[in-house]
Formats: sequence, C-alpha cells, structure tokens
Amino acid sequence: MAAKIIHVPHKKCRGKIVNYAEILFVMPQELMYQIALTRIPLIGDVIIKKLLEHFGSAGNIFKAKKYELERIETVGAVRAAALCSYRDFGPIEKEMAFMEKYRIQPLFCTDPAYPQRLLHCYDNPAMLYYKGNATLNPPRIVNIVGTRNPSAYGRAITEMMVKELAAAGITIVSGLAYGIDLIAHKTALKVHTPTIGVLAHGLDRIYPPAHKQLAVEMLEQGGLLTDFMSQTQPDRQNFPKRNRIVAGISDATIVIESGIRGGSLITADLANGYNRDVFCVPGRLEDPQSAGCNYLIRQNKAMLLTGASDVLELMGWGNAPAAHSPANKPPALFPDLSPDEQLILTLFREKSRRHLEELYLQSHLSGSQVATAVFNLEMQSVLRSLPGQLYELI
Repeated sequence: MAAKIIHVPHKKCRGKIVNYAEILFVMPQELMYQIALTRIPLIGDVIIKKLLEHFGSAGNIFKAKKYELERIETVGAVRAAALCSYRDFGPIEKEMAFMEKYRIQPLFCTDPAYPQRLLHCYDNPAMLYYKGNATLNPPRIVNIVGTRNPSAYGRAITEMMVKELAAAGITIVSGLAYGIDLIAHKTALKVHTPTIGVLAHGLDRIYPPAHKQLAVEMLEQGGLLTDFMSQTQPDRQNFPKRNRIVAGISDATIVIESGIRGGSLITADLANGYNRDVFCVPGRLEDPQSAGCNYLIRQNKAMLLTGASDVLELMGWGNAPAAHSPANKPPALFPDLSPDEQLILTLFREKSRRHLEELYLQSHLSGSQVATAVFNLEMQSVLRSLPGQLYELI
C-alpha cells in the first residue's frame, strides 16, 4: 500500500503536507489506525476483529497489500479496496485532539482496560471512548433499565434495588435516559456506588441536556461510555447500538417497568443473545407500563424478580462461605486434576457458586478450555451444574 499523505495541524509543520511516516512524531500511529478502522464504509466491528485475527494490529491491517486483504474470508475485493483507498484522516486528528484536551480514554478491543465482558459478545464495538474514574471491569456489574415514565411503584422499586445491590458491591449501569435510568444513576450516587452511563452519541454532549449536571457528578464516582466519536448526534438508530453495550458490559440485566415495545425489551433480548441473565419485576396485568416485564417472564426470557436477594442468589453473589465450608477445600485435595481444572477450582475458594461468565473472565482461559475443564470437574463430582449457567462446588 502506498504511503499516505495527510495534513497535520502541528506547530512544527503547520500548513505543510507531510509524508505519513513523519506522523510518528506528531500523534500515536496505532491509535490513529484503530479509529480509522471504525470509519471505513463496509468495515464493521465483526470484520475488524476478523482482520485483527490475521494481522495482529490496526497498523498492520493498513500496511497489508490489497491481495492479502482479499484472501480473508468475509473481506473480499470491495472491502479490501475500501481499506486501501482510505485517506480521510482529518477528522481523526480532530478527535485525537479532543480526547487529549478532555482526557477521554480510547479503548480499542485489544486494550487490557477494554470491558472484558464485551469481548464475549460477537458484535462488540471495536473502539470505545470513556471518561470517568470507575473501572469497566469490576467483579460484579448489573444494568437497570425501564420505562421513561415510571409509576411511583417503579421509582420505589428502582431505588430499593439499587441500594441493595450497592450494599453487595455491585456497579450499576444504565443509559442516562429519563425515568428508570435516571433514578438508577441518581440512587447509585446517593449511596456512593460506581455507576456508568452508556451514551448513544459522542462525549462532546449530553442527551437529554437536562441530565448534564448528573453526568458531571457521575464522572467522579462512575463514568460515561460510548462507541461514538464526538460530533455524533443522538439519532434514533444509535440507541439500539447503545443498548448492546449496556447488555454486553453487564453480568445481568434488570428490567423495572416497561411497555411491550421499547429500548428496555431490546436490551433484554440482546442480553439473552449474549447468554446473560435477565430479571424482570412483575406488574399488574392491566398496567401497560408492566406489559413488557410480564411478557418477558411469560416467555421465559427473564426470571421473576422480587428483590435484590434474587439476583444475589441466582448469580452466586451471596455472602462468602465460612472458613469451615466445603467451598474452602484446597485444590491439593484433587491432585489428579489438570492445570486448567486446578485453575478453575481455585476460583471457587472465595465463593462456592460461580457463573460461567465469571470463570471465563477470571481464569483468562479460552472458551473451549473453560468448557472442557468444567465438564471434567462435573464428571469427577467436584462441581455440579445449576440453572442459569451457574456452577457450585460439591
């Protein structure tokens, strides 16, 4: 691929046209390539990850020859041509300057700080933009979503739920919208638990504007996350994309009051597609604000939720077992286990019940390695399988 020539607004070369090789001294080259990948027509998140599997980095993708790109399954001639002809680096320069000025953290999918739970979602965003103090990889994280016009009952349930989850050390995620989202974020701030707002636009604005002060407060105790660059408007088509992050970044989804249509049901469907647990607070049969929750429960797409204790129990997040509990059996009692099986078993030392997703995240093994180790431990009567992708030490 020929060297790219772009304009660089830098005091040492302002107004000049410089060779791309000189950009090394002006801006982080790999980050510029990473952002560029997300801007090329026909190159979506799934294709980007396919390219990364072959070339290892965004920079290597741009340096690849057209014939090398064409040979990759799902890329083909049209996408390869789009990659090779891309030259629109001007907006990327502006975005990088914006991020530096406002201390926004870019998170490419290969970054260790990238939300690891999202990596298990087939359509996870290749690039995220984050501002805040909360970690995106806490031990426990739950999203709470629902109607924009909650009843007094819905408000009370949301406040109660957040307080009880916060007491268990759970980070709260929502979409910074009116209604249940707003109540969840505000309550989390009141009880001093981290809360993360996922946005359907760039970090140069807040929508709705009325929530700007809340967003500022969240930066101290939580954060704001998006996969959209600055200058992106909160257009209708952006909200389902936002919802996939809300669902994918969380261990579980809680729906509190929802109509039969709307973003909350989209989030719940996405969570089910990602094999995450979904909980719904039931409502009166004649109440349209509870129609969506009742539907999800009736269709076995969500578990009925009567309180935070249901979440803690079904997710295996109860109190740590006592010192004499069988959960504290040391791995040395099982000398015939493989290294992978020993590693999985050590994760059950702190608590006797764990979700499959926890095993993926905390063991750092591949999906197939975890599946094989868990199966073998079941066959040896060390673990037993429970509903909801939970496993318990026998």
